[in-house]
Amino acid sequence: MKNIGILGCGNIARKMATTVNQMENANLYAAASRTYSKAQEFASEFNIDKAYGSYLELVQDENVDLVYVAVPHSHHYELIKLSLNNNKNVLCEKAFTVNAKMAKEVIELAKSKHLLLAEAIWTRYLPSRAIISDIIKSGVLGKISTIDANLGYNIVDHERIKKKELAGGALLDLTVYPINFALMFFPDEIRSIESSVTFLPKAGVDSMENVSLIYEDGKMASLRTSIFTNLDRRGVIYGDKGYLEITNINNPEKIVLYNTEYKAVKEYEIPKQITGFEYEVDECLEMIGKGKIECPSMPHSEIIKVMEVMDELRKQWDLHYDFE
Repeated sequence: MKNIGILGCGNIARKMATTVNQMENANLYAAASRTYSKAQEFASEFNIDKAYGSYLELVQDENVDLVYVAVPHSHHYELIKLSLNNNKNVLCEKAFTVNAKMAKEVIELAKSKHLLLAEAIWTRYLPSRAIISDIIKSGVLGKISTIDANLGYNIVDHERIKKKELAGGALLDLTVYPINFALMFFPDEIRSIESSVTFLPKAGVDSMENVSLIYEDGKMASLRTSIFTNLDRRGVIYGDKGYLEITNINNPEKIVLYNTEYKAVKEYEIPKQITGFEYEVDECLEMIGKGKIECPSMPHSEIIKVMEVMDELRKQWDLHYDFE
C-alpha cells in the first residue's frame, strides 16, 4: 500500500481525502498547510497520521510515496518542483501549471529524476471516457463533425477565482474541462483557435468565454464557460447518423445516443464510483509500480497540448500573470 501526502487543505483536498480513505490500495498518510493548526485540523478530520505546517516538511518525509498538489494554480509550478527535487512522485491538480513553458520545465525535471508526474484532470481517467471513445469507434454516430461542450458555476466570489495573483478566472479553473473534453474525443491537429471573452471588472481575470477549435480535417469544437451561473454542463458529439449527449462533462452522469430523428435509442451504463477521484490515484499508483513517469490517460504530451491551447487563448485576450 502506497502512502499519499496532500499539499493544501482546501475543498479539493477534502474531496481527495474522502476518496483515498475509501480506497484499499492507498493510505492517506500526511497533509500539509502553510499553518500547522489548519493541517492538524484537516488531519484530525480525515484520520491522517501526519500533519505538517509547511509543504517542505511533507515532501521531505521519506514515507510519502505520492504527493497530491491541491493549492491554487499560481503555486502548482513551485510545489511540483519542490516535490520532484525531494524525489517525490507527483499528482498535481488541474490546471497543471499556468503556461506551457512551466509545464515543459517540470516535465523535463521529472524525466531527469525518473519520477512520476501526472495531472489530476479527473475526467481523463474516468471509465466514462473509454465508454464514449468506444461508442465513437463503433461507427454508430457515422462521420463526426462537431463537439459542443459547456461548463459553468456561480463561483465569482471564490477567492481562487477573483484574484489575479492566484491565476484566477474561468480559463484555468473551468474552461480547461471543455478543452480536455474536446481533445479527448477530437485528438486531431488543430488548425486555428477563435474566441471571445469578458472580464471581471477591476479584478482583471476572465469571467465568460466562447472558444472554437477548428481542426485541419474540418471538424469543430464549440466550448463555453461562465463563473456567474450554473450552465447545464452538457457535452454533445454530433455525427451524420446521430449524436451522443453527455450529461455533465465534469463527471458524466448519463450518456445517451440519439438518432437523426432526435429520438433516444440507447443509454449507456456508467460504473458506480467513490467520487471519481479514485481512478486518477489508481493509475498513478499503477504507473509508480511499473516504474513509469507518466499516466497513459493524461500523458505529458497532452498536458503540454492543453497548456498550449490555453496559452494561445490568453495571448488573444492579452491576459498575463505577474509571476510568469
